[in-house]
Amino acid sequence: MSNKIAVLAGDGIGPEIIAEAVKTIHCLQQDFGFEADLEYAAIGGAGYDQSGQPLPAETLEICEQSDAVLFGAIGGPQYDELPRELRPEKGLLNLRSSLSLFSNLRPAILYPQLADASSLKAELVAGLDIMIVRELTGGIYFGQPRGIRELENGERQGFNTLVYAEHEIERIARSALDIAMLRNRRLCSVDKANVLEVSELWREVVNRVAGEYPEVEVSHMYVDNASMQLVRAPKQFDVIVTSNLFGDILSDTAAMLTGSIGMLPSASLDKNGKGLYEPVHGSAPDIAGKGLANPLATILSLALMLRYSLQQPDLADQIEVAVGNVLDQGMRTADIAETSSSVGTSEMGDAVVAALRALA
Repeated sequence: MSNKIAVLAGDGIGPEIIAEAVKTIHCLQQDFGFEADLEYAAIGGAGYDQSGQPLPAETLEICEQSDAVLFGAIGGPQYDELPRELRPEKGLLNLRSSLSLFSNLRPAILYPQLADASSLKAELVAGLDIMIVRELTGGIYFGQPRGIRELENGERQGFNTLVYAEHEIERIARSALDIAMLRNRRLCSVDKANVLEVSELWREVVNRVAGEYPEVEVSHMYVDNASMQLVRAPKQFDVIVTSNLFGDILSDTAAMLTGSIGMLPSASLDKNGKGLYEPVHGSAPDIAGKGLANPLATILSLALMLRYSLQQPDLADQIEVAVGNVLDQGMRTADIAETSSSVGTSEMGDAVVAALRALA
């Protein structure tokens, strides 16, 4: 049965990097027998330009009917003055909410060929492979009440509410434990249980759900210590599960261990494994249209899609091997080049396709 994939290029460099991922899909179709139907739709600034909304109704319908969503990037300075509800970023937030994408997977993978690009010593990061599972639809970013109010003395006060219900913790814990079962069966839950009641409940529920996974070794770490350990000895971690706020911060820290954000894919999953897959980096309007962007994070996001939503782990492995082989050949886009010599977006995509065909 053919897989239905919604393709949302978005803004900035989005169309350029998505084009290289689509090339890769076509290679899988032609050389590996992969069956897929692609349907394209606008989102973000492109959605606003098309219909006056960052998430057009047509786009949402296409995504709802798909098996997975491949996403490029959104945003640009030309949209900065729009009302907040019409800005490109709101389109992505609304899409995640509409599809109930609560489990955000943020891998931090350092290919050995790029160890010198990291700000840490090569021996600390070479071979790094961490999966951070971030709860995406709850916590302090969504808790109510929130706002800015004026106190009796005339001073203004900002306030947000950190709240998690048991079912929210249960489902993100189960998602992380399922992923740990596919990897090295080690899970570290990061919280602040020594200070926050929410974290006390978080730890209690994680332990309860972990009882269903006796094969997984589960540990707990306070978030301040976890941030320190990520830069002291990052390879001690395999899978990390944490809340929305902590995951936002820790995943960006882990991303920089790899030397370039241009190499990092991500996924956001619902309870059934349907997901939205996108590179971690943004729309980079300063280089949009110049053919300079690194497409590897988007191509690796496709690999995540094959592994977690489309149940094609062998094809995911082939893409990751092909990317490694291209790096072995010395191919580098500007963001990962150690010298002035680099290739462009399309050249890198073509190289990955050639390396993938060689594996067929």
